[in-house]
Amino acid sequence: MTARLRLPLQITLNRMPRPTQSLTLTRDQRRASQMAASLLLDYPGPGFAERLGAIEASVAALPAPIAAEFATFLDHARATPQAELEAQYVATFDVKRKCCLYLSYYTAGDTRRRGTALVAFLEAYRAAGWEFDADELPDFLPAVLELAARSDSPVASELIAAHREGLEVLRAALERLDSPYAAVVRAVCRSLPEIDDATRERVLALIDEGPPTETVGLSFLGNLPPFTPAGGPPEEVRT
Repeated sequence: MTARLRLPLQITLNRMPRPTQSLTLTRDQRRASQMAASLLLDYPGPGFAERLGAIEASVAALPAPIAAEFATFLDHARATPQAELEAQYVATFDVKRKCCLYLSYYTAGDTRRRGTALVAFLEAYRAAGWEFDADELPDFLPAVLELAARSDSPVASELIAAHREGLEVLRAALERLDSPYAAVVRAVCRSLPEIDDATRERVLALIDEGPPTETVGLSFLGNLPPFTPAGGPPEEVRT
């Protein structure tokens, strides 16, 4: 009898995203990492270049592997003209489904479940003592990372953990594109616990199949306006 190689298994292993090395961070280090990632993953519009110096200073004291990830992107951002950086952002995050920055999209896609997921994000912000007040949907990764960086509530960490599959799919997609933004998402993943086997299987399924595709209107949640602490003064608004 002729022996056969298990090619499907080999193909599956090759599709698995390479794991990142999780690092133990202090509370302040994790906050600095998440806030830096929040700012760098936001649209690089007016004022973006002026913020780079402050971001570089804020991550300088982080463990070397995470600091190096941020340095990789910061070097790229400084060397890239503003218009080109904006075009790269749009081409990366607004066009490619697996590079979506909206966390609930990975599990709910454009289906009726997406509306419920977005409401759950709003409720999570309120449970952490914040009111979401931004021009993005509440599952926008930079907004969730800002919540994690600025809130003392464990809700933000639970929110990220509940959508870890989407974060890993995003990382894998950016790495396959050799995108400079992959370094920023890797920095976020390094600040989180390592994923278990069950999560890795769900990541692989998402990479293979993509998010659900049933299309429905979500206009009733499409104009949700960064966010403010509940009852907070205007200067607390994220800019």
